[in-house]
Amino acid sequence: MTRTTLTSHLLFVGGALCCSTPALADFVKDSKASLELRNFYFNRDFRQDNATQAKAEEWAQGFLLRYESGFTEGQIGVGVDAIGLLGVKLDSSPDRAGSGLLKRDREAPKRAQDEYGELGLTAKLRASKSTLKLGTLMPKLPVLLANDSRLLPQTFEGGQLNSLEIDGLTFDAGRLRQVNQRDSSDYEDMSITTVGVKNIRARQTTSDAFDFANLSYKWNDALTTGYGFGRLDDFYRQHYLSLNHLLPLGDGQSLKSDLRFARSTDEGGSNVDNKAFGAMFTYGFGGHAVGLGYQRMSGDTGFAYVNGSDAYLVNFVQISDFANREERSWQA
Repeated sequence: MTRTTLTSHLLFVGGALCCSTPALADFVKDSKASLELRNFYFNRDFRQDNATQAKAEEWAQGFLLRYESGFTEGQIGVGVDAIGLLGVKLDSSPDRAGSGLLKRDREAPKRAQDEYGELGLTAKLRASKSTLKLGTLMPKLPVLLANDSRLLPQTFEGGQLNSLEIDGLTFDAGRLRQVNQRDSSDYEDMSITTVGVKNIRARQTTSDAFDFANLSYKWNDALTTGYGFGRLDDFYRQHYLSLNHLLPLGDGQSLKSDLRFARSTDEGGSNVDNKAFGAMFTYGFGGHAVGLGYQRMSGDTGFAYVNGSDAYLVNFVQISDFANREERSWQA
């Protein structure tokens, strides 16, 4: 999508919202918009033998325009969210492309496009303390964590219900059909990650359905527990348990405990079999913190998650997910 096309879409949405009636008073009054600019330089050397290229090095400018409306009056409120994304190439070359910042050119795959973008629209309905969203989504759940570690974020297309009807309990459920990766402007079917040495094999390469449900209960200001379920059709299903506890120690000191366990099994079309355990303990004092983490993979394969997304693991960091078959890792 070119900058001109993206701007035209955004102006159309803005013009439609300006034509509101008194019944849309809260729709407009509670609306908010923000513009975020990201300037991103990325350099990664590939020093190993037989590398396909010497390094990935690119520089780009990103623009993220977000709009969130309020809701119309009545028992069922209606609203709309919009996100406009634009990435502009500042520096790249065919022998340095592939950093994840820029979209590859279709006609010359080794070359990055000069610009790329996306306009995402989300319709939303609210009743009581529950909200249903349909359209462009960026889930932030243990079983699916949308990736936002490059110039533009990864987005999904589908539906998600969020409910806060019970005090302390947050419930999310939904289905996603397609994904737009962080360096793309095209929606496509989802797949399972195979980076590293995960030993994951599958009969097919993509899926058009990811189902999820997540419960998070805040028992008090110190303790929160959670359960999540995720299912990538024909690939895997996953059960996720989490516990977060904050123990005040007085005089600006605290001990935070973060425990996570996931069980992943095949969904009929793969060999997924993994148990993932992680624990992170962080001692805070004043404006400082010291943390120790441990993560262990067991089973016939590594940890399963949707390709391109982040893995909700204590040792998931920039250089690796440390989620290979039978891998153990420590963090300080």
